[in-house]
Amino acid sequence: MAKNVFGKILSNHIISGEEKAGAEVTIRIDQTLTQDATGTMTYLQLEVLKPSKLATELSVSYVDHNTTQIGYENFDDHRYLQTIARKYGIYYSRAGNGICHQVHLERFGVPGKTLLGSDSHTTTGGGIGMFAVGAGGLDVAVAMARGEFTLTYPKVTKLVLKGRLSPWVADKDIILKILQILSSKGNVGTVIEYSGPGIKTLSVPERATITNMGAELGVTTSLFPSDENTRKFLAAQSREEMWVSIEADEDAEYDSIIEIDLSELEPLVALPHNPDNIVKVSDIEDLLVDQVAIGSCTNSSYQDLMKAAKMLEARKVDQNVSFVVAPGSKQVLRMVADNGGLSNLIEAGARIAESACGFCIGNSQAPGTDSVSIRTSNRNFLGRSGTKSAKLYLTSVETAVASAIKGRLTDPRTLGIEFPKIELPEHFVIDDSMIIAPGKAEPEVSIFRGPNIGESPENTPLPERIEGIVTLKVGDKITTDHIMPAGDKLKYRSNIPKYAEFVFLPVDEDFSKRALEYKNRGICNIIVGGLSYGQGSSREHAAICPMYLGVKVVISKSFERIHIANLINFGILPLNFAREQDYEAIEQGEEIEIPNVRKLLKSKKEITLINRTKNREIKLSNNLTDKDISIILAGGRLNFMRQ
Repeated sequence: MAKNVFGKILSNHIISGEEKAGAEVTIRIDQTLTQDATGTMTYLQLEVLKPSKLATELSVSYVDHNTTQIGYENFDDHRYLQTIARKYGIYYSRAGNGICHQVHLERFGVPGKTLLGSDSHTTTGGGIGMFAVGAGGLDVAVAMARGEFTLTYPKVTKLVLKGRLSPWVADKDIILKILQILSSKGNVGTVIEYSGPGIKTLSVPERATITNMGAELGVTTSLFPSDENTRKFLAAQSREEMWVSIEADEDAEYDSIIEIDLSELEPLVALPHNPDNIVKVSDIEDLLVDQVAIGSCTNSSYQDLMKAAKMLEARKVDQNVSFVVAPGSKQVLRMVADNGGLSNLIEAGARIAESACGFCIGNSQAPGTDSVSIRTSNRNFLGRSGTKSAKLYLTSVETAVASAIKGRLTDPRTLGIEFPKIELPEHFVIDDSMIIAPGKAEPEVSIFRGPNIGESPENTPLPERIEGIVTLKVGDKITTDHIMPAGDKLKYRSNIPKYAEFVFLPVDEDFSKRALEYKNRGICNIIVGGLSYGQGSSREHAAICPMYLGVKVVISKSFERIHIANLINFGILPLNFAREQDYEAIEQGEEIEIPNVRKLLKSKKEITLINRTKNREIKLSNNLTDKDISIILAGGRLNFMRQ
């Protein structure tokens, strides 16, 4: 039977289940990655699971999010992660070595392998022909302990790229165009597979930019075939022996097909405050710019930074622009320096930041009050930068640099300079000295635990009857940044009681106090949301901390994939309005009852919510599997696994 690229990889990894869209399947996981913002909780959960050895071929623990180390908490957490890596035989990438997705692409990614990461942008690995999926930390811990991951078998969209990009139009403009077409909602349960003659014109780093922002589409993942371009990239990384050819059969079938002519694209920009709010740069030129930031896991490769350096040769950034550049890895920084690019950037007025996530997650380079920040990162959610009043615009590197030079949002085609075409080098500089390779696992190693590191919190089983209050009602596209802000709060990720003080802080500053008060009075907290509830980051803290505050149910019009999995993992019941218009029939502060909820879940019968305040019934639905229901009834996955 003819297969597409996705089907070829998955069929080699199926443990159980039917290869049919909508069916529940369990697959073998070859590799895992964690980063320090999600990794501490992941490894605390791994300790609870107590595996005698890891079930994966390779697991890597990266430190790339909280590297600023203001206060003792981050340093302590990094020491915990390093000792855990020794205990279980995990690779450990030290702070300063680079962003997990960039480094994994360079040093560990293998075409045809499965990769599960506790970061939503793990999808970057699709640029090298991996089935790379973001997930909550508990799912990653289970994958390390048992080597498996369960998901809904997705539909596959074939995205055909034709033609070739014009000068000054970039890989970022391709994914922004796709976001304009598909939006950031309604794509759950889909894989995007890129094909067509246009992909031959794209290097692996360019492909990785596109698959990276598949996370913003809300798809399970996206991927390119493993072809000659993939082989060249791996050869340049001295890893050619890892290459295998994986291309779709000529008559492979797809659930839908989209075509894009690359030659027709032009520079695009995502307006505040969502990555799918796309317009042409030429439509809003002359917007005054206060800050330009180049980097993040989306656009921080050697090609990206050398393009910026060439554009800035013998030029200065505008005196009113704060210009920061963050290389994606130590390798990128070293090679840009060796090739003269770093001097160009510094001479032009760039501030060189650490090879880390930094400004993208709001823990450094926060823009000014009411300011405009042009960024090459992947998300521009309200307040994500660390400044709620700032406006973030997402662009390509070319557009960002042009804007830094002119001091206003600028279409790079209007600069009047020669287009900087940067080819991949035949050989990258290889220096893995900041990656601590595991020797034999050391089960008896002493684990370092700082005072900020707590235990993985536990939930109680779902009650027979839920009686509670709608503690919060929110609108559409609520992200995990809204639910669990990062930035300077992220250092408390290992201390759930403290971190829980900031749940929904950007939306309602009093939520945590109100929820904790209800919990202490024995009242269940209920959250009501709109479309695409739980967009964005994979951070499971957006489920753990609400659970700690006594949230038992979230009712919304629709959920995003990773967040609904996290809610289930921590025993919070996710329910949908049977009719979307019933969202209007329930308000914050109203008293709610859901009788016989355990019985109705077990029997898979329709669930009825009683709005006591309005004396009105509302029908609710769900797409929970038998396993999901068992996990929720037990009060979460750890409880379920103990049983």
